[in-house]
Amino acid sequence: MMNPMDELRPPTRLMLTPGPSSISPRVYRALASPLVGHVDPWFTEFMGGVQDLMRRVFQTQNHTTYPISASGSGGIETAVVNVIEPGDEAIVCVNGIFSARMADVAECVGAKVHRVSAPFGRTVDPEDVRRAGKGRKIKFVGLAHGETSTGVVTRIEAFRTVADELGALLIVDSVATLAGVPLDVDRERIDICFSGSQKAISAPPGMSPITVNASTEKLIRARKTKVQSWYFDLTTVMNYWGNSRMYHHTPPISLIYAIHEAMRIVLEEGLEASWARHRQNQLALIAGLEAMGIGLFVQNPADRLPTVTAVTVPNGIDSVKVRARLLNDFNIEISGGLGDYKATMWRVGLMGYSSQRANVLLFLDVLERILLDEGMKLPVGAGIAAAAGSFAHAEPVAAGQGK
Repeated sequence: MMNPMDELRPPTRLMLTPGPSSISPRVYRALASPLVGHVDPWFTEFMGGVQDLMRRVFQTQNHTTYPISASGSGGIETAVVNVIEPGDEAIVCVNGIFSARMADVAECVGAKVHRVSAPFGRTVDPEDVRRAGKGRKIKFVGLAHGETSTGVVTRIEAFRTVADELGALLIVDSVATLAGVPLDVDRERIDICFSGSQKAISAPPGMSPITVNASTEKLIRARKTKVQSWYFDLTTVMNYWGNSRMYHHTPPISLIYAIHEAMRIVLEEGLEASWARHRQNQLALIAGLEAMGIGLFVQNPADRLPTVTAVTVPNGIDSVKVRARLLNDFNIEISGGLGDYKATMWRVGLMGYSSQRANVLLFLDVLERILLDEGMKLPVGAGIAAAAGSFAHAEPVAAGQGK
């Protein structure tokens, strides 16, 4: 049993989960930087640099762009409570646990929510959204760009078109995609987009980047009722993150240092290079798994989320036992499925600093050893060979400065 008086000595894990991801030594160094006050002139100037980097990662010119002092779920709440007033109607695309959370939040603040669903492992059909909104006054259409509970990525363009037809805002949850999957907030005309610090950006958990365009900011300021949250009210928080730097709350200074350094790393590599790296590493992982006879939960390759791969646990294999051996014997953490898929799915994250060629090959090697020990018949070495072949035929990833 752990003695609470003992010195803190957490194990060193390779984080191949849907979040958090492992972080760079540079980010650890940033975390250890001297603490200053949240209204210190040095820090209030530093905040502007954080916002500038965040705009470049989101690919936006939006003034209202800053890191919320909360997890990605705080991003969901901020996006929803600021635009919804009691009695408003909203459409939320639900194809997993986390996309459903946006609908839950909207219902909590009095919205009439129309959930447009798809079977887990598939994307919502934009035509179903169009039909659900016909003849209604819809305030927003919301979707998860990357649904980590099922490993599905949703293409945004068609939903922007439908939202335009309905006169609705488009809210996009990019918690699992920002910096790891192509995303351009301004070009794709996303009204509100939020993310999480601990995924492809590879900073510690606890911050949720968000960006809100000017027309939506104007709509929020013209509300007839007060925002139903003091903490997440953009009109007051932006007094601190805006030009006046007026005190609102004490933000997590060290986490802001960390996300600043993590975004510097993203932009040094270049967004396009980062997207390509995430995609190549996932393709190599998939090639290795398929060569081992292991299936994937998402059947359509175009719908597979590059940052999180949902794997079907082979018949006769104890999902929990395999994950326990990965963790206890090899210090590798992956996640199981959620809800009905708890015992039949593994979710393997290759995000940010964790998305490395060496990690793909190591994981496949270790997984093969464990499955052989568990009695599964599979071609020895086939997984690593297939992954290596995938890497050999991949287009070179050129590093460069981000926008």
